[in-house]
Amino acid sequence: MAELDFDKLTIDPATKEMMKKAQADGIETIWDRASAMKPCPIGAEGACCRICAQGPCRVPAPKKKEGETQAEKKARMGLCGATAETIVARNFARMVCSGSASHNDHSRGVVKLFKETALGKAQGYQIKDVAKLKRLAKDWGVATMEGEGEDAKPRTKEAIALEMAEKIMFEFGQQEGELTNIQRAPKKRQELWRKYGIVPRGCDIEIVELMHRTHMGVDQDYHNIIKQCSRTALSDGWGGSMISTDLQDVIFGCPVPIAGEINLGVLKEDHVNIIIHGHEPVLPEMIYVASQEPELLEYAKGKGAKGVQLAGMCCSANEILMRHGIPIAGNYLQQELAITTGAVDAMVVDVQCIMESLANVAKCYHTKLITTDPRARMVGETMHIPFDDHHALDIARQVVREAIDNFPNRRAQVLIPKESCPTIVGFSYETIQYLLGGSIRGTYYTLNDNVIGGRIRGVAGVVGCNNCRTMHDNSHLTLIKELLKNDVIVLSTGCSAMCAGKYGLLTPESASKYCGEGLAEICETVGIPPVLHMGSCVDNSRILMAATACVKAGGLGTDISDLPAAGAAPEWMSEKAIAIGQYFVASGVYTLFGVTFPTTGSEILTDYLFKGIEEELGGKWDFVADPEEMAKRMIAHIDLKRKALGIDKARERVLMDMEMRRQLEAAAGGEE
Repeated sequence: MAELDFDKLTIDPATKEMMKKAQADGIETIWDRASAMKPCPIGAEGACCRICAQGPCRVPAPKKKEGETQAEKKARMGLCGATAETIVARNFARMVCSGSASHNDHSRGVVKLFKETALGKAQGYQIKDVAKLKRLAKDWGVATMEGEGEDAKPRTKEAIALEMAEKIMFEFGQQEGELTNIQRAPKKRQELWRKYGIVPRGCDIEIVELMHRTHMGVDQDYHNIIKQCSRTALSDGWGGSMISTDLQDVIFGCPVPIAGEINLGVLKEDHVNIIIHGHEPVLPEMIYVASQEPELLEYAKGKGAKGVQLAGMCCSANEILMRHGIPIAGNYLQQELAITTGAVDAMVVDVQCIMESLANVAKCYHTKLITTDPRARMVGETMHIPFDDHHALDIARQVVREAIDNFPNRRAQVLIPKESCPTIVGFSYETIQYLLGGSIRGTYYTLNDNVIGGRIRGVAGVVGCNNCRTMHDNSHLTLIKELLKNDVIVLSTGCSAMCAGKYGLLTPESASKYCGEGLAEICETVGIPPVLHMGSCVDNSRILMAATACVKAGGLGTDISDLPAAGAAPEWMSEKAIAIGQYFVASGVYTLFGVTFPTTGSEILTDYLFKGIEEELGGKWDFVADPEEMAKRMIAHIDLKRKALGIDKARERVLMDMEMRRQLEAAAGGEE
């Protein structure tokens, strides 16, 4: 293995320490592979077509020069005549397809669990948040009372949930009509989607149709392909992702602010360490329950351990952190390094963002790598324990017992970095509404009022993965700090939220250190962090709902595209990120990505995504690798929206005396 310059690969001291240990132990990590394998420049641009056996056909972007001759344009075609625009659009579309499929398939599993829970067939699960269940029932046209008049009586939570589950499950296979959650969007946004024919009919049909369109010889108009991309992505953001977030809240409890801790330092040498890794919180919820049972804790002590330490990795980590305060061991790029500590007795994985290399790393230590989902087996896995919600708690107990049995088998030197940081997480859009508005006001009025008054300049969603092609955590942290000091409040999910946590930005105390004067005042008054941890990847739907709530509260326009807001994924790497980005763009949000962008092989298509699509949908894409420049563009966009709303000038706050109040009341009375 080549020597690595650790200071250029990550800003996280814990990660650096474990990278050094991995090299000393002869363990190959993702950074070693990245050093040895350079990315394909044509593939990175989306300019390589391999959808038929006549290729692959490569149509790399021409070098910078004045114009492009007709001969050069013809040369930029595949064998079938597909232009660079068509090829790049198809590749982009297939990323949207895969990303949307991953979220919608996740959601389908949650709906099945929801139904089984309502029927009393899901071991260990229960409907915890009845208030949210009843709120959702109104959206789905499900009655919460039975009978009429004085004879009416409340329906059981199980009856409500069962009827809801049937209606929700139908929408996955629905062939026509509109997804129910579309009605949650601002009216103006709904009208725009209908105008351009991009309202999703069902969760599955849009994915199937887009895959068909990208088959050889089908859709060859890049505008038309991108149109279906929007429709498919919306079936994720306002469909599958929103459904799974809602139902997970009902089953596991809607998140409220809770204290936690993050980074590799949360592992404990004298405890059985179990890392839960993946994206579906269904089994992790039961593993948490099992890990607290006195019988298993006594069993662990019998093996020489002081207890059981549960820790999360990736988005499963976010789910159990914001509901139970279970600490996070790290984000995406730290998964191999967690095993390298020598202290992980079991790593339990389900789906998404799981490196196949984990099996090789686990073999070099004592760690048991346990797969739990039939959709995600791994060559070299230690064991496969398939999840079944009918026996969920029993399976969770089996997993915990396997980890405990492995505790005495540690054979490598244990080295756990000391770094960990406290966090305050669990900011669902309902929680934000309560914290800012209280139980009486119950809207986003207070947030809007502070945006209008200038204390808060705007809102930014900073989300997404890590990417080994850029310095680990650096772009997230740099971007967020720049936004905060310019009075932009940040909503965050996924690995980005974990990054913010590792450097202290998920605590109220950080506001005075990192924020501009206005935002700091708000955070200190309310007692919230300047970066609000809103959950996992699927929970980006919470940000959509928060944006919609801002519109409905009034004063900041009539559509999401009017808001002084922007979104970014500075270290993105997965197809899910592209799907998320597309549904934010289609929802009217200016959305920036870092590292690279998969359409640069076509200047025409990229120009459409970065400019032309805004004329239709009010949102647009942008790409910039430098996080400071990314912050400048986001702030410039926020300022542009403030100007359009007429709130770009600072307003002096005037304390009203009694005479001024009488005049105001008299004027109001005269108007009536």
